[in-house]
Amino acid sequence: MVHVLHLSIFPCHPPPPFLSKRLSSKPYACSVIRSSISSVHSVSTVSGSRLPLPESPAPVVLQPTTEDVSVMHVDVVTAAELRENGLRSSRRTKLVCTIGPASCGLDDLEALAAGGMNVARLNMCHGTREWHRTVIERVRWLNEVKGFAVSIMMDIEGSEVHMGDLGGLTSATAEAMVISGPSVSGLFDSHRPECTISVNYDGFAEDVRVGDELLVDGGMVRFEVIDKIGPDVKCRCTDSGLLLPCANLTFWRNGSLVQARNAMLPTISSKDWLDIDFGISEGVDFIAVSFVKSAEVIKQLKSYIAARSCESNVAVIAKIESFDSLKNLEGIIQASDGAMVARGDLGAQVPLEEVPSIQEKIIQLCRQLNKLVIVASQLLESMVEYPTPTRAEVADVSEAVKQQADGLMLSGESAMGQYPEKALAVLRSVSLRIEKWWREEKEKEKEKDNDNLELPDIASTSPESVSNEICHAAAKMGLVDGYCKENLLSTQPRPTNTNCTLHTLLPIVMLFPVP
Repeated sequence: MVHVLHLSIFPCHPPPPFLSKRLSSKPYACSVIRSSISSVHSVSTVSGSRLPLPESPAPVVLQPTTEDVSVMHVDVVTAAELRENGLRSSRRTKLVCTIGPASCGLDDLEALAAGGMNVARLNMCHGTREWHRTVIERVRWLNEVKGFAVSIMMDIEGSEVHMGDLGGLTSATAEAMVISGPSVSGLFDSHRPECTISVNYDGFAEDVRVGDELLVDGGMVRFEVIDKIGPDVKCRCTDSGLLLPCANLTFWRNGSLVQARNAMLPTISSKDWLDIDFGISEGVDFIAVSFVKSAEVIKQLKSYIAARSCESNVAVIAKIESFDSLKNLEGIIQASDGAMVARGDLGAQVPLEEVPSIQEKIIQLCRQLNKLVIVASQLLESMVEYPTPTRAEVADVSEAVKQQADGLMLSGESAMGQYPEKALAVLRSVSLRIEKWWREEKEKEKEKDNDNLELPDIASTSPESVSNEICHAAAKMGLVDGYCKENLLSTQPRPTNTNCTLHTLLPIVMLFPVP
C-alpha cells in the first residue's frame, strides 16, 4: 500500500546542546508522518523597550502525533518555507542583518525575522552595551514567543584605525574644505573647531606624513595631509562624500598602503575584552573578530571563552580584511569556526581588481576545511538610499550564492538604510532563485551522465554483500549526480571533501538494518 506523506510541525523535546544554542529559540520538530499540517497561531505583541522572557512561551499549538519517524528542528520561517517549497527546495543560504537605528525596534526586528533574517549582527563599534543588551532581549523574546530562530552575532572592534562618533551625528558631509584633525585628544572638544574629528589611534600623528592620503571606508572620502600641528593633523578634502560614525581609515603614501600604521594596536583591545565578557554573559551565538593577524589570536579567544564559561558554545568567526589575514589565511580559518569575507576593509588594503578572486579563494578554502563562510560588505549598498538595487549588485549577490557561500550579510543597508526589509527581501529572493538554478543545472548534468552509469553485479545474496553493494551504488549515484565526488558515506562526524559541506545540495540518506 502506498501512503501519501505530509509534513507536521509541532513542539518537541529540546534539541542537543550544539543545535539548541545555534537556534537560540524554542525548538520545533518537522517529521515525515501520515497526518495533516498543523496550524500555527500568532501571539500578540508586547510593547516596551525591555522585554522579559515569558516563563511558558507557546508559539505553536500542539498537534499530538503518535508516529515519529525522523525529527528535524526548525523555526516558524523555515516551517513556512518547507510547506511552500518542500524539503529539497528550502533555502540553504543564511542571511545576516546588522542591527542599527533603522532596525532596532521590536516591530522592525520582527519584520526582519519574518523576512528571513537568520542572524542579527551587533557592531560593537557603535552604541552602548545597554543598547545592545536591549536588542538582544528583543531578539530572544521574538524567538521565545513568536517561534523564530534568530541567532546573535557580536562583531568586536578589533585593531582597525577609525574615526570617532561625529559628535552624535548619524552622518556628515565632507566638502572640499580644510579639516583640523583627526585628533588624538578624544571625542569632540568644545575648544576645537567644528570641523575636528577624532581617531582611536594614539600613534596617528607620528605615523602620517605631509602629502599622505587618508582614505575613509576604502575611498568613499579622501583627505590629503597638508600639515601636522602637535598631536593633530591638518587635512584637505580632495574627494568629498558622506562621513559615517566610526568609519575605517587607511593611509596611503606614494600610491601604496602604509601597512605598519596599526602595528602597535593589538588584535583584541582592552575594550574588546570587555565586550567579549559582555557577549558571553548575554549568551551570544557568534563572536566575529576583526583584522585577525594569526591563528594564535583565535586560539587565545577560544581558550578565554572556555575558561569564562564551561557551558558556553560561542562560535568564533575570523574576519578576513587585511594583508596579515591573507598571509596566514589557512591557519586562521582552520583555527576558527568560520570566516567572513569583509570586502569593504579588504578592498581598502588590496587592489580592487583582486577582491573577487580573493573572495572565491576564501570560500573554496572554507568549503575544503568544512568551515562556514559569510560574504559581507556592500552587497546592496545602493539600497541604503534607494528602494531597488542595481543590476550589478544583484549579479554580485548571485555570484556569492553560486560560489556556495553559507551566508550573506547586510551592513549599512539594514543598520541605517531607508529600506532594510526590502534589502533583505532582495537577498532572500536572489538566493532562492540561484539555488533553484543550481539544482536545475545539476539535474541536467545528471541526465547526461546517466547513460554512463555502470554498477557491478551482485555476486551473492548474503546480507553483508547486499549491504556493501547498496552503499557502493549510493556512492556511485552521488558521483554521477555531481554534488559529492568522494567520502559520501563516512563514519567521520564531519565530511572532508571540498564539495561535502553544510551547504551541499545532496540529500543525506541513512541505510540501516531493521531488527
